[in-house]
Amino acid sequence: MSHDAHDDNSNSIFKITLSLALTALISGVILATTYAITEPAAAAQRVKAKNDAMRELVKDAESFKAIDGKEGWYAGIKGDKVIAYVVPANSKGYGGTIEMLAAVTPEGKTMDFKVLKHNETPGLGDKMVESKFRNQFAKKEAKDLEVVKVPTDKNIQSLTGATITSRAVTKGVKEAVEAVAAYSATQKK
Repeated sequence: MSHDAHDDNSNSIFKITLSLALTALISGVILATTYAITEPAAAAQRVKAKNDAMRELVKDAESFKAIDGKEGWYAGIKGDKVIAYVVPANSKGYGGTIEMLAAVTPEGKTMDFKVLKHNETPGLGDKMVESKFRNQFAKKEAKDLEVVKVPTDKNIQSLTGATITSRAVTKGVKEAVEAVAAYSATQKK
């Protein structure tokens, strides 16, 4: 190989490297710009989705107020009275974390829950969002939030073929109910 061929190869590699570096830089600038434009809109959409979920869970509330020192917690207010707490309720299901919001009375009873995000099995675990399963949770205290296979009015009947999902949802809601009951007890003092 002649000296000139070596220079051509080096020159060619340099040009390819420079071209790749410029492409990466331009792509980075485009991505950063797109993120800067779309992220505020996405954040606003997340806030709206959460507000809509809270209104759906506590229909009687006139407003929702964030609770100091409790990340993601909101008090549902009617008149000048707290009628519910809406709190995050996350638990590990069959397909990963199930992210929920739970509405709990100040007395520590379940009102309802809403699934925000999940990866449960279609046709089985995803039935947790249906009213037939969700309605079982209404007005239950933490001690009654236990999954059973044989139906009772007292506990939570497992979804057919989705016991892990049923237990995960119940555990998440139960922990939320317990947390609200403990918090409410400190508020009454």
